[in-house]
Amino acid sequence: MWKEVSELKDKKILIVGLGKTGVALAKFLTKHEAQVTVTDHKSKPELSSQLDQLEGYNNIKFELGSHSPKTFIAQDLVILSPGVAPHLKIFEYARQQGVKITGEFEFISAFIKEPIVAITGTNGKTTIARIAESMLKESGIEVWVGGSNENPMTNYLLEEKYQSGELKAKVVIAEVSGFMLEHCVNFNPANIIFSNLAENHLDRYRSMEEYVNAKRKVFKNTNQATTSILNADDNAVVELARDPSVQRGKIFYFSRKPALEPQIMNIGGAVNIGDEIRVRTGPEIESFNIRGMKLKGKHSVENMMAALLLAREYGATKEAVQKVILTFATLKHRMEYVRKVGGVLFYNDSKATNVHAVLRSLDCFDENVILIAGGKDTNLNYEPLRNIVRRKVKTLILVGEAKERINRDLGDYCETYLIGTFEEAVLIAYQKSRISDTVLLSPACSSFDMFDSYEERGDYFKEIVQKFK
Repeated sequence: MWKEVSELKDKKILIVGLGKTGVALAKFLTKHEAQVTVTDHKSKPELSSQLDQLEGYNNIKFELGSHSPKTFIAQDLVILSPGVAPHLKIFEYARQQGVKITGEFEFISAFIKEPIVAITGTNGKTTIARIAESMLKESGIEVWVGGSNENPMTNYLLEEKYQSGELKAKVVIAEVSGFMLEHCVNFNPANIIFSNLAENHLDRYRSMEEYVNAKRKVFKNTNQATTSILNADDNAVVELARDPSVQRGKIFYFSRKPALEPQIMNIGGAVNIGDEIRVRTGPEIESFNIRGMKLKGKHSVENMMAALLLAREYGATKEAVQKVILTFATLKHRMEYVRKVGGVLFYNDSKATNVHAVLRSLDCFDENVILIAGGKDTNLNYEPLRNIVRRKVKTLILVGEAKERINRDLGDYCETYLIGTFEEAVLIAYQKSRISDTVLLSPACSSFDMFDSYEERGDYFKEIVQKFK
């Protein structure tokens, strides 16, 4: 596969999927004189906003509303956007005809010359990336963050300040979903962070094993120069670390278990003990104070340790790291405090699109939670939430496509209501609340049955709550 942009000239390349990634790819490939065609099963009216972004790119061909086998087999390369499932029959047909098919992440990473850090795992990717970014920037180190956080990797190669030679990032941090890893063959990150591993995306993957195997590909090309930062408290991640391919490089572990301190300090990593994080990435052990940290929840300490280890690897100062630990605030739609109304606290955790994320969110509260959950049914098992729902959830408000499935798994463990619309669900949550209660939107589902994104869902929740008196 090509590694220099000059090799793209006159190559016939088909982009499948015209979301944010498809738009960025079309701009990049056109800029480097490839013969670009874009196909999407959606119609032209449905894609009007994306098409507007490509106005003036006159050499792009569009095939919208369906996929044509004839177009596929006429290409030098087919690039799939991350949201496009790889199992469609037309892709298999194209492969049988000798057409190379890859994903945007595998394709673009070959052209990025700076070190790439791959942050993967079921939850926490964006938070870890943004904390590490803050620590590095506070130290005066240029860093770029993209990937599965709605900022496609292709955008790095479109930023003028980097491509003009005016400025170069010392490190490129990529939030890497399983969708992005599916097509990886040659991707070779300088560093890997693996935050955790739990059941997710079972509407896309046929089994948990298939999901894990997609994630496992992040380790495919590790070598002695690779440093992996792994969660020692997550059994599934530890099991992955026993794979011989992971052992090819250096490993730093992070843990909230003080009993692991001697072992981790011996090999390098980070441990949370009381109000401090102890870290060793070199010959000395360092300590950082976390008393007064703004982020809620035990999982936030894990995220902080992972980010800290990465930031120190790339030269962040101790002073900058300590400052960010105590000042970094919650990101939008991730345990985001909205407001207090009549003694009731409202939190927007719309990004919690799987069971593991909701477990972490509920762990931040003692009791009297009114939980709003539901959304697109992605075939998840909600039974792992039973114990924490029994202990902490006062009322469960269910909405969306998955409400019946969630009700079967959890409805017997607290007062439960199945509601028709999202707005009604938020209103009933408020009506059922009393002073000192917490209303938490933490859906355990993706948003695509009722909204275009988890951001839209979270913003609508906040809009409704702001109207309460």
